[in-house]
Amino acid sequence: MDLDERWMWAALDLARRGRGRTSPNPLVGAVVVQGGEPVGTG
Repeated sequence: MDLDERWMWAALDLARRGRGRTSPNPLVGAVVVQGGEPVGTG
């Protein structure tokens, strides 16, 4: 798994944490990465 894929899976995991609490909005997760290190998540 390359680094981009790793961070994408992390964002998907964050999105799943909102299941059942975001209706009618979609599930969304984000990981901001700089220099190979996460600088923000949400």
